[in-house]
Amino acid sequence: MVRVGPHWDVVRAPEALGGRALELLGGASGAVIADYNLMYWLIRPGSAQYWRRIRQVQTLGTGRVETSYIGVPPVDRTSGPYLHWRVPLGPGRYLTDADRLREALARAAVAELGIDEEADR
Repeated sequence: MVRVGPHWDVVRAPEALGGRALELLGGASGAVIADYNLMYWLIRPGSAQYWRRIRQVQTLGTGRVETSYIGVPPVDRTSGPYLHWRVPLGPGRYLTDADRLREALARAAVAELGIDEEADR
């Protein structure tokens, strides 16, 4: 388990929503950790601190009252369903741009859940 916050924050989404967002991001996604039916993107600390809420998506790390930890798999574990890298770490593939990720997740929520983020406030 690794503490979220000092080096990166995390955005967590369920597999169905996260998978759709991953398709929308394409090559723009950084590394992604998967564990059973959840996906975790690593983002720059504080970059999602003021996001508007997206249903079923959580941000963990900077600016939160509670301390969060996530499991980080060994670099060579790239299959699951248990803890693994859905998108492995690699040169130039570490953190995901938080603004692009938010846009992809918002679009995925509309497609997968049939909801508009404006109606979800």
